Amino acid sequence: MATSHAVPATFTDALWSEVEDIHAHVLAHPFITGLLDGTLPRESFRHYLVQDAHYLSGYAKVLALCAAMATRDEDTAMFARHAANTVAVERGLHESLLAELGTTPEQAAAEAVSPTTRAYLDFLVASARGGYAEAVGAVLPCYWIYARVGAALRVQGSPDPLYHRWIDAYGDPAFQGLVDEVLAATDWLGERLSPDDRLLVGARMRTAARYEWMFWDAGYRRESWPV
Repeated sequence: MATSHAVPATFTDALWSEVEDIHAHVLAHPFITGLLDGTLPRESFRHYLVQDAHYLSGYAKVLALCAAMATRDEDTAMFARHAANTVAVERGLHESLLAELGTTPEQAAAEAVSPTTRAYLDFLVASARGGYAEAVGAVLPCYWIYARVGAALRVQGSPDPLYHRWIDAYGDPAFQGLVDEVLAATDWLGERLSPDDRLLVGARMRTAARYEWMFWDAGYRRESWPV
């Protein structure tokens, strides 16, 4: 007897199906489970925050490139607003968390960009060179996986107040609202792409999702350059 498979209703449904397995690996990673039960070493969290500050600076620039390449005025405005929010809101969160760990923004900025952070940022820029659709596919996991992780962790919270603040930020419905805006723009875009271009967007998204897992893993290991 033949087994029926549900056909994804939207382009973003199809995209998520490409990264569901990676998302499951993210949720099972000891960095994430350590946030949840409070056992994550503070030094690992600090390392992650420093690298995320470096990452967000580059990510905001790629969002600005998405704004410049967008084919609809409303998407240009959205990505430009998100780029500004990334610098102002998310960086502000990270700086306040780092302050509680005894690190100033100047000290964080002076620390080296780790191999995984550098590779991820280079991938985002290379994707943007391929055009708007590839850029959207590459930036989407940072929105979407963070929102899914935040929502999953917020149900339980964390016994560590510092980690609980991080969970609350990304599990907040307001952050999900930003993600929903990007998903709507991605679905609109997907309806206008050729089958080959849709596959290319999916490939960019899957690679970026892998980098998301690697980013948390690098934080957990406190990754540094070997030489």
